[in-house]
Amino acid sequence: MLSRAAWSLMLRKGGRGRREMHSPEAPARGEGKMPPYANWYAQRSYPMPEEPFCTELSAEQQALKEKEKGSWTQLSHAEKVACRCQGGYHQTFAEMNRRSNEWKTVMGCVFFFCGFTALLIWWQRVYVYPPKPITLTDEWKAQQLQRMLDMKVNPVHGLASHWDYEKKEWKK
Repeated sequence: MLSRAAWSLMLRKGGRGRREMHSPEAPARGEGKMPPYANWYAQRSYPMPEEPFCTELSAEQQALKEKEKGSWTQLSHAEKVACRCQGGYHQTFAEMNRRSNEWKTVMGCVFFFCGFTALLIWWQRVYVYPPKPITLTDEWKAQQLQRMLDMKVNPVHGLASHWDYEKKEWKK
C-alpha cells in the first residue's frame, strides 16, 4: 500500500516519478509546484521560502514597488513595512508568533464529547441495564452478616473471631 506522500505525488504529477521530475525534459522551475503558502517551507523554522507568496502584484503594490526604487527616506513607516513584506511572505514574524485560539475549539470539542458520553452512560443505566439485584442492598448485607455471626462462621481466625457473643458487639 502506498503512503500518503506517494499517492499525493502520483496524483499531483500524473504518475511521473522522481527521475522525470529532475530530467532535462522536466518543466521549468516553479511550474507544476504547489503554491508557496501551501508548501511546508512557509513556516517559522524556514522563514525565507523559495518563491514569493504573491507572484501577481496589484496596482497598489506595483506603485509601491516603483516608490521603493527611489529614496527610502521619503517613504512612511507603513510603506517601508509594506515594501519589506510586499507579497514575499505570507505572514510577518509577529503574526506567526501570535497565539492562535484553536485551543478553545479543541477544548470545546473535548467537553462536548465528554458530556455526550456521560449522557449516554446515564441513559444506559436508566433504560438499558437491569435493576440492581437485591443482594447488593444494605439491608440484605446486614442480614447476611447477622446470619454469618449466628452460624459462627470461621470462629478461629475469621469473622466470628472478632465478634463478642456475650456483649453482642465487635471486639476492641
